[in-house]
Amino acid sequence: MSRRTHDIDVRPVTEGDIPDWTRALNTGFLRSSASTEAEFADRGSYLVPSRTLGAFDDGRCVATFRSFAQELTAVGGRPVPADAISNVTVTATHRRRGLLTRMMALDLAAAKERGDVVATLIAAEYPIYGRYGFGPATHAAEWTIDVPRTGLDRHRPVPDDGGRIDLVDPAEVRKLGPELFERLRSTQPGAINRDDRWWRVNTGEIRLARTPWSEPFYAVHRGASGEVEGLAAYVCDDRWNDDKRPRNTATVKGLIATSPAAERALWHYLCSIDWITTVKSGYRAPDDLLPHLLPDPRAARLTTYADWLWVRVLDVPRALEARTYATSGTLVLDVVDEAGLTGGRYLLEAGPDGARCTRTGQDAQLTLPVGELGALWLGDESAVRLAALGRVREQQEGAAVVADALLRTSRRPWCPDMF
Repeated sequence: MSRRTHDIDVRPVTEGDIPDWTRALNTGFLRSSASTEAEFADRGSYLVPSRTLGAFDDGRCVATFRSFAQELTAVGGRPVPADAISNVTVTATHRRRGLLTRMMALDLAAAKERGDVVATLIAAEYPIYGRYGFGPATHAAEWTIDVPRTGLDRHRPVPDDGGRIDLVDPAEVRKLGPELFERLRSTQPGAINRDDRWWRVNTGEIRLARTPWSEPFYAVHRGASGEVEGLAAYVCDDRWNDDKRPRNTATVKGLIATSPAAERALWHYLCSIDWITTVKSGYRAPDDLLPHLLPDPRAARLTTYADWLWVRVLDVPRALEARTYATSGTLVLDVVDEAGLTGGRYLLEAGPDGARCTRTGQDAQLTLPVGELGALWLGDESAVRLAALGRVREQQEGAAVVADALLRTSRRPWCPDMF
């Protein structure tokens, strides 16, 4: 490290740093660095100064980093405390100087000290975060639906499950949405918590200075008992052909449901709206029911498939004990953690009645970097696949098969949110 790089001050921000930090953030994300007092006030309203880092060169902010408290749902529904990382940038003039490494080391050490089980982030670029022990733990998919091709009878009442769909206003969403989402989160591995501010921002009660607000339509599905089982938020454009034929698109901003019936009803509703010829699904689980809820699944064309939530395990025993297991088995893991936060050899004894994970001196059966453990932990990745790629190493033949039998899940994990 050169003296010049070492002289760059990496530290938590103060209230007075927020304008400069915000300008650096916008520059790093290739947005106009011109900012307003209203934007500075937005940032200051939710930033936690002790968890908001900046790199300062001669007093100017040239790199940004923020973390905040989060709950992440493990396999089986148990929430674990997570260190959520966001707003990571390094100004183009100061790349390759180790600034992100310094900020990441400070944040992960503090998260470990607090007792967070994992750290999480959503990566703008794939190659960066594996260096710090993160692995891609969930994926996201987006479909574009050609409505006329679906085979749906758009004139039939929806839904046909004894329930009903109502349009509601933002205030009603703020009343109904949180409880509905908590029911979903308690069963959806990979889901993260939504606080009160999330609901206020996403229903327009809080208007962000830099983000124009266009109020969505909100459709609520109530089951036959009257209980809310689903919620969809969507926006529509206004496009017509020269021959006065509609070519409008409904873009889903979010759709959550606690039953397959509600999910089916909401998608059928979206495909039945007059003048809508295309529906964009927004980011969904990679094994979402959507394509097969349509009579012709080919009407839903996969337009995006990518890694989404990345996980960095900070406490191997607590992470492995927090989740559930469909089968019984034992596995000795040798976890390699170059940062020294949670590496070592662990014995996992797991079954449907619970799990115990302890340090051990037994011979390892499977050796893997901590990032690959993060990819496996929520059940999305296959140890057999990682072994074939040379990213995990079997010390005992068949250990990867045992790992898959223990760790993989019947449905893939999903994180519905960006942060």
